[in-house]
Amino acid sequence: MTQLHTPKASRNQETGRLSFMRPVSPRGVRFPSRGGARAGTSTEMACTLRTVPATEKTVRRSALVASAVLLSTALTAPAALAAPRPTPSATPPAHTSVVGGERLAKPGTQVNLAPGTPVLPKELSARSWIVADAESGDVLAAHNAHWRLAPASTLKMLFADTLLPKWPGTTTHRVEPSDLAGVGAGSSMVGVKEDETYTVHDLWLGVFLRSGNDAVHVLSAMNGGVDRTVEEMNEHAEELQALDTHAVSPDGYDAPGQVSSAYDLTLIARSGLQKKDFREYASTVRAQFPGETKKNKKGKRVRGSFEIQNTNRLLSGDYDVPVYQGIAGVKNGNTTHAGATFTGVAERDGKVLLVTVMNPQKKESNEVYKETARLFDWGFAAAGKVQPVGELVPPKSVEEANAAAGPSASPGQAGGGTGAGSKPVASAHTGG
Repeated sequence: MTQLHTPKASRNQETGRLSFMRPVSPRGVRFPSRGGARAGTSTEMACTLRTVPATEKTVRRSALVASAVLLSTALTAPAALAAPRPTPSATPPAHTSVVGGERLAKPGTQVNLAPGTPVLPKELSARSWIVADAESGDVLAAHNAHWRLAPASTLKMLFADTLLPKWPGTTTHRVEPSDLAGVGAGSSMVGVKEDETYTVHDLWLGVFLRSGNDAVHVLSAMNGGVDRTVEEMNEHAEELQALDTHAVSPDGYDAPGQVSSAYDLTLIARSGLQKKDFREYASTVRAQFPGETKKNKKGKRVRGSFEIQNTNRLLSGDYDVPVYQGIAGVKNGNTTHAGATFTGVAERDGKVLLVTVMNPQKKESNEVYKETARLFDWGFAAAGKVQPVGELVPPKSVEEANAAAGPSASPGQAGGGTGAGSKPVASAHTGG
């Protein structure tokens, strides 16, 4: 198994940026870019991996993504006020959040049907979805973007984006029985055992590859407990302006009042993908995970390992879903209440897109991945041709810093130029 390097001890800051990413920090702040042919997480190595064709077998896929860089002030941002516990609606509300633009607050499908723009895929049954340019933040098309729905394990992206910088990957922890208390019945597990010692690196592999709620609870225990972890997740969601999101459990397990939206999950993914260790874990197809210590035939205590594989089918493939060309993560989920959810990032011909799909109503095997692939195909064909219907907003601290820098700061530094404050675009509104 290829070991990851130690993540940096800051919320979301890096000393460099992706080669194609536009800086989003205020004027006067510069982040030197890095180059190189190798991939990894150390500052000496390139921060991207190459695109992998769908037919190639590999342990890691491309992790080329783009995101707004959170300022270090995110660490000292004031705590959010206690959020209400919203309940997912049975039908899309007539009016939702205007974060990202007024078009995104409307129910139904939002897309600009200009001449030469490819038509959207016909076979889309998801209750909510979004297609966005990861570099510019432009939302190319969306369907009920701000509908608050149960997120399932896609919420682990927020968990990871909040906690990843807390410890070096080499940190070890011996699992106490209390660490695993409260893991929900029927949870997805990676196989963490009591009284065994794991590295933080091992635990994060369990979170990203197997969506292991046991690994999530151990990391939460290391962080001071589930309640503290959930509180920090909600504070971080507010900093990201993911205001549709309210976490109740750190692992995405069904809980009353736990909601997010396709828009928010895309924001969260974009933030997480700014971290090199997040990109590495999210793009890992398979790895070795420590097993249980047992006595061998000679009476010696030994500890083996077993292979775990990423449950993201666009990354690892399945009998009816091929590996998607250029896929680089991010996270899937599935619960009784949420149905299937997925946020993915992929690169093709230098263009990087984020797609989130929530709860397809068509009950076919791997439907969430099939609909995601269709939306990726449409997005890559439409990029550069379709006018955006909104934007992925920058984190609150970046937005405030840009505002303080004055009107001469480039609007594009906020992560896109088609949001609520932009000139509206005359276009078609297709009902959903």
